[in-house]
Amino acid sequence: MIEDLNVSGMMKNHKLAGAIADMGFYEVRRQLEYKCELYGSKLVVVDRWFPSSKTCSNCGHKKEILKLNERVFDCENCNFQIDRDLNAAINLSSAVS
Repeated sequence: MIEDLNVSGMMKNHKLAGAIADMGFYEVRRQLEYKCELYGSKLVVVDRWFPSSKTCSNCGHKKEILKLNERVFDCENCNFQIDRDLNAAINLSSAVS
């Protein structure tokens, strides 16, 4: 499972553009699509507007604002704290289930 990211939009942010260009998101996705087709697997692409980072993986509460520099997700609803990326991964995983 992968997220459909707006890479061209992220490239407009000059602070992130260099790091994003180095990561080769398109090539990773291309390879995943190829390998899934080769082995008969299904690649699930989650919509880019799915709030994976803004939603609490514990209680489901959605934050309206989450800044890029906030690396720890703090839920105001249930006081749950978790790494932002881990929280997003859990939400993405449960989006398909």
